[in-house]
Amino acid sequence: MQRRELLQSAAAFASLGLTAPSLLLSLPAEADLRKLGTPQGFDYAWLKGQARALSGQPFQPREGQIPDKLGQMSWDQWQAIEFQDDHSLWREQGLNAQVRFFHLGWHMTTPVRLYEVVNGQAQELAYDTAMFDYGKSGIRGGSLPKDLGFAGFRVLFHTDWARDVAAFQGASYFRAVDGDMQYGQSARGLAVDSGLDPEEFPVFTSWWLERPAPGSDSFYVYALLDSKSIAGAYRFLVTLGDTLVMDVDAALYPRRAIERIGIAPLTAMYQFGENDRRRANDWRPEIHDTDGLQLWTGGGEWIWRPLVNAAKVRTNSFFDDNPRGFGLLQRDRNFDHYQDDGVFYDKRPSLWVEPRVGPDGAGWGNGAVMLVEIPTDDETNDNIVAFWNPAQKPQPGQELLFGYKLYWCRTPPSMPQRATVQATRDGIGGIVGQPRKYFSWRFAVDFAGGNLAMLDANTKVEAVIEASRGKVEITSARPLASIKGWRAMFDIRPTDNSLEPINLRLYLRSDGQPLSETWIYQWTPPAPGDRKF
Repeated sequence: MQRRELLQSAAAFASLGLTAPSLLLSLPAEADLRKLGTPQGFDYAWLKGQARALSGQPFQPREGQIPDKLGQMSWDQWQAIEFQDDHSLWREQGLNAQVRFFHLGWHMTTPVRLYEVVNGQAQELAYDTAMFDYGKSGIRGGSLPKDLGFAGFRVLFHTDWARDVAAFQGASYFRAVDGDMQYGQSARGLAVDSGLDPEEFPVFTSWWLERPAPGSDSFYVYALLDSKSIAGAYRFLVTLGDTLVMDVDAALYPRRAIERIGIAPLTAMYQFGENDRRRANDWRPEIHDTDGLQLWTGGGEWIWRPLVNAAKVRTNSFFDDNPRGFGLLQRDRNFDHYQDDGVFYDKRPSLWVEPRVGPDGAGWGNGAVMLVEIPTDDETNDNIVAFWNPAQKPQPGQELLFGYKLYWCRTPPSMPQRATVQATRDGIGGIVGQPRKYFSWRFAVDFAGGNLAMLDANTKVEAVIEASRGKVEITSARPLASIKGWRAMFDIRPTDNSLEPINLRLYLRSDGQPLSETWIYQWTPPAPGDRKF
């Protein structure tokens, strides 16, 4: 639960009133923003050297280095600590971004160090109680250590100085918004042994914020990552806009062999939706940050995998060679399907990962996009993780280099040219009006887009269906005028008593040519005694 709560706090610190740009420019820049020491030369090569050197030293945990009274705060007390906007970084006239800082407290117990980089020179930003209004938090600023440090930072864009567009806070977590200004899923710098027990959570211990050029919508941030198993250096080129883009470089230096490393990990929540009503005990029709995993394989195939709230931890691996992209998408953006006017699940951004190809044409090589689905009874729990897992396990002494782009968006920059899945629904199988003689389960998958709208009702469209076991029956594919698409339907009939999942695969075809992306699903049949019909 804490993983999600740590990140929900980002929006809570947004200002309640909008500051007019004209008033903002009349204020002194960075009021009382103190810096420590003298400027030191800084670039990404230096940071990689620091990470490599750190990996050769024993890991030093940083948790629990704050006063007990901060760690014992309630959520409401911690939320009562408000940042003073006149202490924002980059408040100078002509700069399109500002940075504001998070205070330590509640579950935020790992301090991070923040630096500003100007003209290749870095200088540490000093923690100062004058940056914060402690209000009804029960904390007196004067009683806190002078070198307490920060919990993270958030970024604001010149189009709206009241609401942040990105937040970096908690372990190696960060998140951003698209033009709808609604936070949703998160990304991480790195995942280690995700889905295994125990999972390791690397931490960004220090950040370097490079001052943007006047009028620019882009700027660099750098981070040093550390954990028991690995150290790393990260460079983010953040470009603000309706689709917020982060161009990421990661240099990783393992301390030990790692069983399961996750590159470009994405973290989201799926409680229930059209295809999975197992935990649908809420008045709202659907509750989820994302509704599916999109894959664009190295061979050019587009795959859509709807998410489920699994009954137990489940991990799927989608093996590939040089993947072109993957992401957790919120395709369903119809408010009526959620009816949530508080947290607006219909406005949650999708997050797309685009691996960067090197100058030699090489990509990420062999490996698998892994999807971890964890049971949850509450929408405050992040229970979905997706990441790239290289085929070769990291070894101590290696340097692992990865480059990729993250797109926080409504629609990813790359999408299938063929029809895409619009909805997945399921329920009891059989023929309506006829007595059922055995148990089967019905799937209805709706497709739209591509060339489907151009087909008439007489076009012969075939639903091509595969199942890892069991019997597929009562198949059909027919036009669905309401979405200018087609609906494929079939029943899957278990032919044994196994409780192991059945893997399903489906796409539309006409005259031997595919019309749609490939829908895949993993359905777990109920126990024999629960197969009611």
